[in-house]
Amino acid sequence: MSVIRTSANMIMKQLLHHPPLSFISFFGRPLLPCSRNPIIRLTPNRGISCSPIRCAAPDADADRKVSARLSQMQQLLQEAEERASSAGNGPTPQITLDHVTVSFARSGGPGGQNVNKVNTKVDMRFNVKQAYWLSDRIRERIMQMAIIDASAYVPPPPSEEQKKKIAKMAAIGEQKRLKSKKVLSDKKAFRRSRDSWD
Repeated sequence: MSVIRTSANMIMKQLLHHPPLSFISFFGRPLLPCSRNPIIRLTPNRGISCSPIRCAAPDADADRKVSARLSQMQQLLQEAEERASSAGNGPTPQITLDHVTVSFARSGGPGGQNVNKVNTKVDMRFNVKQAYWLSDRIRERIMQMAIIDASAYVPPPPSEEQKKKIAKMAAIGEQKRLKSKKVLSDKKAFRRSRDSWD
């Protein structure tokens, strides 16, 4: 509440001391008993209108109640102040090889003699959950981005070259099948004809 009260007072001072607006008279009454400082809104060609700040009136027995939006804004302001105060304290965090898990594997695709013999593919993994120097907010944001990127990935459709290669392999497989079938058929036919000579 003090943040709103202070900002409302600052706006009022700016409006009253501003020469072109000094002739406007301000009026308006709070609609709720707890809204001591109404929000003043300038609207074009209609002058100034007042709208109340929504909040719950404090009870004698209960703790002070505040609207959800106001508490959310206060929390965001507090987090921003903490980030600003801690931003210039230490050196810029860097990812070193100590923070990364490195493994090697056999890479696929075309290659020379060593393509299926030597582990030339490097797989580096960075564990965001164990990055203690990152704030919780940043870690959570990185995880959300990784999940969104993974779910948004759509594999590309096969190219014309890949389609031709698949069709060619299917045709070769069909030819092999027919050839083996023909060999078996000829073998059976030869057996039948040999038995009939006896």
